[in-house]
Amino acid sequence: MTANISLISGESSPYNVFYQVIVVQVLVPVFLCINLFLIRTFSKEEFFYTTMRYILFAVTLVSDSLFLVMTDALLILTYFSVTIQMWLCLIMCIFLSLYTFATPVTLTAMTLERYVAICRPLHHAELCSTRKAVHCILIIHCISSVPFIIILSIFIASVAHSFHTENNKCNMDIFVVHRWQSHLRTAISQFYFLIMCIAIVCSYIKIMKVAKCASGENKKSSWKGLRTVALHAFQLLLCLIQLWCPFIEAVVIQINLVIYIKVRFFNYITFILAPRCLSPLIYGLRDDRFFSALKHYVLCGLYKTWSKEQKNKL
Repeated sequence: MTANISLISGESSPYNVFYQVIVVQVLVPVFLCINLFLIRTFSKEEFFYTTMRYILFAVTLVSDSLFLVMTDALLILTYFSVTIQMWLCLIMCIFLSLYTFATPVTLTAMTLERYVAICRPLHHAELCSTRKAVHCILIIHCISSVPFIIILSIFIASVAHSFHTENNKCNMDIFVVHRWQSHLRTAISQFYFLIMCIAIVCSYIKIMKVAKCASGENKKSSWKGLRTVALHAFQLLLCLIQLWCPFIEAVVIQINLVIYIKVRFFNYITFILAPRCLSPLIYGLRDDRFFSALKHYVLCGLYKTWSKEQKNKL
């Protein structure tokens, strides 16, 4: 259901472990800084926080930032073999699980927004208003919390009350008391991503049909929306592959422990960090309006062309 954060193994080479931790400590702050710049840009212009697609974009930025902070915190706790009380670990894992699902669910919502904008333009203003965006955010978080509510309920019923006051290393594996719980967790995740994949594929096909029939500015807008949906699909695919990583790692660990450590580190970078870093590329850098505003604020107002030319376009 969520990323396997336990990248560090006591039997692995200390040098390799230190190298992996340092790489993550370099990447995570860079991604967080980028996200913070994008969030600041979003909050400075009324057009952005009154437009549904930018509001959903901001939701992904916040979700991804919190996810990166939580995974990095668990990684550091594991590396230094820090034990904490299980009730605190439960709280951390709740947020981690929530934002593991929040990003792909929000991506699906953004895809549906593009579908409405391109294929149902007459209904776009009604269905994608600011008020509906707030409702959409609430629905996204409700849907994202359902899997963990199920897993947490089963877990609480399976352990003694004294477990919550015990000190132990914190990771998502603590919720697997019985083997069938792991299968249930995987089945729920696969069901969610199957539904999301169907929604994105159907939207892609519909937008492609409209793009082929459109002309002029409408054609250009349709093809741009098509590329955006394709990037969403690629980002969601990386999130989906993340669910298969434990199965691959279970096979590799039977072959060679050193290879197993390297494979887990590769999976963490490629299928956990990378999908969370594509949102700035898809909307923050590819979107002309947002990119122009971003340059203006990053350069502390030195990007003069934004102040008049781009604001008039908005």
